[in-house]
Amino acid sequence: MARRRNPGRGVSGILLLDKPLGLTSNEALQRVKRLYRASKAGHTGSLDPLASGLLPCCLGDATKFSAFLLDADKRYRVRIRLGVTTTTADAEGDVLERVEVKGIDEGRVKEVLRDFHGGIDQLPPMYSALKHQGQRLYKLARQGVEVERQPRRIQIYALDLLSLELPEIELDVHCSKGTYVRTLAEDIGRALGCGGYVNRLRRTGVGPYAESAASFVPLERIETLAHAEDLGAVDELLLPLDSALGHWPAVRLSADADFYLRQGQAVLIPQAPTEGLVRLYDASARFLGVGLILDDGKVQPKRLI
Repeated sequence: MARRRNPGRGVSGILLLDKPLGLTSNEALQRVKRLYRASKAGHTGSLDPLASGLLPCCLGDATKFSAFLLDADKRYRVRIRLGVTTTTADAEGDVLERVEVKGIDEGRVKEVLRDFHGGIDQLPPMYSALKHQGQRLYKLARQGVEVERQPRRIQIYALDLLSLELPEIELDVHCSKGTYVRTLAEDIGRALGCGGYVNRLRRTGVGPYAESAASFVPLERIETLAHAEDLGAVDELLLPLDSALGHWPAVRLSADADFYLRQGQAVLIPQAPTEGLVRLYDASARFLGVGLILDDGKVQPKRLI
């Protein structure tokens, strides 16, 4: 008889992993899943191997809410090397052109950055994980194939100059989901008249999680605790499931409303918000999931634990 596979622990929560350089997001996630001995795990938005920083990893029931973090806005700290363009818009690519960096000062950079605020159209790069006829664009790019892509509308909420040490500039970027920082760096370099590529990239925030307000967990710390068989300490690194949804109103259900909601029925909650998504809790303040306010004022279950 074949031995049954160990399904793993039913641990649930959100880990704010500080992804190291050199690992793909999936490689980092698989390490986390193995160290936690978790039955289910998923991440909430890829980071390139050359990028470090925040990669929220959802374990167990938290995977049911990972889509809400995928849709969240992001923050990055990016260092752009001016005067050089590469095939991949980062330091890994082959050099396409070198241009002398001249006539660029703080005033000129800030003037250019203002043009990138707000809604802008961005052409996804060939070196990306988007698919064309079932194939990843980066795989086609490695074969020397370039396909037509459609511009995407993104939002740049903030774009601040942190330092200018030519030929490099460092920026703080607050943007919508789907923003390619490598493409943004290319476009900024082009607007400055000299080209540029991403020399260093770190993600500093995803939705409600920010480097200034939360402690990101290095992979080495998890490995140390896991190898010491201290799973209790490993689990203490996890944030509760509803921490990702704190910007939505909370609604507490009566025992009757809780029962009918779990059957998939919309329920009427006194003094509930009039629209949008809400966090749902039972009478003992236990998190139940996410609901949607309907036009008639009832709360419809959208994603439950």
